Amino acid sequence: MTKTILLAVTGSISAYKAADLSNQLKKLGYNIQVIMSQAASEFITPLTLQVLSKNPVYLDLMTEDQPGRINHIDLAKEADLFIVAPASANTIAKLAHGMADNLVTATALALPSDTPKLLAPAMNTKMYDNPLTQRNLMTLKEVGYKEIEPRSGKLACRDVGQGALADLPTIIKTIEETLNESQK
Repeated sequence: MTKTILLAVTGSISAYKAADLSNQLKKLGYNIQVIMSQAASEFITPLTLQVLSKNPVYLDLMTEDQPGRINHIDLAKEADLFIVAPASANTIAKLAHGMADNLVTATALALPSDTPKLLAPAMNTKMYDNPLTQRNLMTLKEVGYKEIEPRSGKLACRDVGQGALADLPTIIKTIEETLNESQK
């Protein structure tokens, strides 16, 4: 049976990498459902992710295209794994505090407790190292999220340090290992 990966894309310059992630996961045989924050759509268009995932891309919490379907509830129920990649500091903070003001955060709150949840942070080093962000990540780990730590290197803002989105092979390996663990 084909596993469904619910990929949440948030507002980070690394959002463009979600296209390659979606494409590679699709080639591995996964069903990819994509949801986006409004900020993510400033970095990459929903159409790009729709073409690569071969599924509609959901962007707006208040848009329900199909009568009888509540997107954030149904997408959460259908997911075998939930991953936020890239996970912005803003979305991490909202998730840690149980906010549900957009499609990504509302869907995250609607996930069944046994759905594996991954975060792949991507942000400026100072934002990542900030004690508030670290506390938010710890809070999310305590409730079952697993972090795919960002890489160190030169960032888009030209700062150097930890904050770059983990490389795609690492993300894909973590997804596959997590799905295998959840089957046991």
